[in-house]
Amino acid sequence: MLEPVSRVTVRTPVRRFHNGVFTSRPDMVAGEEPLEIRIGGRSLTVTMRTPGHDIELVHGFLHAEGLIAAADDISEIRYCDGVDEQGRNTYNVLDVTLSPTATSPTATTASSAVIPARSFTTTSACGVCGTASIEGLQRRMRYRLTDLPAFAPTTIIALPDRLRARQQAFRTTGGVHAAALVNPDGQLDHLREDVGRHNAVDKVIGTAVMAHELPISGRALLTSSRASFELVQKAAMAGIGMLVAVSAPSSLAVQLAEETGLTLIGFTSAAGFNIYSGARRVRGSAG
Repeated sequence: MLEPVSRVTVRTPVRRFHNGVFTSRPDMVAGEEPLEIRIGGRSLTVTMRTPGHDIELVHGFLHAEGLIAAADDISEIRYCDGVDEQGRNTYNVLDVTLSPTATSPTATTASSAVIPARSFTTTSACGVCGTASIEGLQRRMRYRLTDLPAFAPTTIIALPDRLRARQQAFRTTGGVHAAALVNPDGQLDHLREDVGRHNAVDKVIGTAVMAHELPISGRALLTSSRASFELVQKAAMAGIGMLVAVSAPSSLAVQLAEETGLTLIGFTSAAGFNIYSGARRVRGSAG
């Protein structure tokens, strides 16, 4: 039987086979619950996420989708509806009221809360591309990706261990991704964890949106996951010039990074890393 310890972690009994012996013991797993995002009372999407930093997640998601450009484009955001069998609020529905300043290429006016024609469901395994093509994304980008102060290779290879050392939920469950912003000196900012890699990134960028830090031109984005198209998309939309991934990139992620001028680094470990695009932002990489 699942026993919530918090909304981030849940205790569950398991039968473990180790060294040829079965034993019974409790284990901790990552919390995963649906979050419905509404605009003006109308459902936009449902994402499976680890509860926590939900408002930041919504800011990051709406920014990546081109529905907001800054925190001021949201006039109100509140939990609503969403009750369990005992009538208690589940805090799994957030309703957003957009400000008149908010604009969307597929909406009419923000004040009338007309949302894009598409609504979609996302899971913790896959993100949502706001456009069907790289060309469409480039039309929606608000910032030109400027060159960062070049990162030293020694700084980059230290990042996975620095990220892992601060992943509290991962240490407990082993089942969440993490993302953070990184300064050229290796300092990590706005570290967030989630069962969905795209949710973790939305929480990081959403935190920056709410702190009025966009464009994020002086820092890189670090993720514990692979580098997919949607993660490059989210970075580029926020003005981030470098994405460092612990795992591999996809082919479309590499193509998008090249087209937008983003530095894409993958397979990052203490032993080294691969630069797939934008090598100029890494010291000593010319050649």
